Amino acid sequence: MSPEVSAAGEAAPAAAYDCGTNSTRLLVVDGEGGTLDRQMRITRLGQGVDATGRLAAEAIERTVAVLAYYKHRADELGADRGRLVATSAARDAANAGEFMAAAARVTGLQPEVLSGDEEGRLSFAGATAALPGWFPRAGPVLVVDIGGGSTELVAGNPSEPARAVAVSLDLGCVRVSERFFADDPPTASELERASRVVRGELERARALLPPLEPTAPVIGLAGTVSTLASLESKSAVYERDRIHHSIVGHDRIEAWLATLSTEDSAARLARPGMVAGREDVIVGGVLVLSCVMAVFARSRCLVSEDDILDGLVASLLRAETSQRRPRRSSPRDGSA
Repeated sequence: MSPEVSAAGEAAPAAAYDCGTNSTRLLVVDGEGGTLDRQMRITRLGQGVDATGRLAAEAIERTVAVLAYYKHRADELGADRGRLVATSAARDAANAGEFMAAAARVTGLQPEVLSGDEEGRLSFAGATAALPGWFPRAGPVLVVDIGGGSTELVAGNPSEPARAVAVSLDLGCVRVSERFFADDPPTASELERASRVVRGELERARALLPPLEPTAPVIGLAGTVSTLASLESKSAVYERDRIHHSIVGHDRIEAWLATLSTEDSAARLARPGMVAGREDVIVGGVLVLSCVMAVFARSRCLVSEDDILDGLVASLLRAETSQRRPRRSSPRDGSA
């Protein structure tokens, strides 16, 4: 009997770990894909990577400590298999092996450094697997995953996620903030330079993606988009059900960019809906989202809390299902 299947034939829980540039996250699901736990901690694994090309020792230590806690939590919930992935910061760091070895020790998993294309496809699969009933099912959509170190733009039909086309850009909220903003709040010239560079990269990405209909929807993922939706709803605490599949208009994104870019980090942190650890990089992330909406000429963004973690656990459940699928009978089985 496979170790992933109980004596009663039920699939055991599975866990997915996502080590991003700004946050480290966990999702544990039962054998049917139902959520048992979903957690996020700001660990800033990518602290300074854009400038140094290396993961800082304290950033590795913070992230590995959170992974050890997550592994304990996954064990409590009975998860006996999982996937642990690292994205932009690990892709860029010369000493990523140090982090990967430490992550393997505390989780017992073999960490994977995802390429930008792999990251984008998993995010697309997670974001489009359970869209709301009113969402148009025909035609391609654009999924925008704004991480700490990179932004993935993925275009494709939700019914055919394997055929989606992904472009990864080194334009995450942490990278943009560290690269362009020396002041807090950023100066007008810093914002203008950042916007010019980001728009240029997005124009390049648009040329690499398949053509989109003028009405093709945009689905936004990750911490910048979630935080923006929380700010918009003025939620004092994170409420997944309140912001998941909500809509944020381009005009409101522009308004928030104008507001947040004139406040310092302390003022941003005092706002209801701001997550501690994002206040110093939120302007960079919102600037990227604003430029996406402008370059692709879209007026509304669907907020999705389903993302790469959901794509990861879906891959685990698919693998488990294929392992359990009965073999076809043959004369050698004695059942012909």
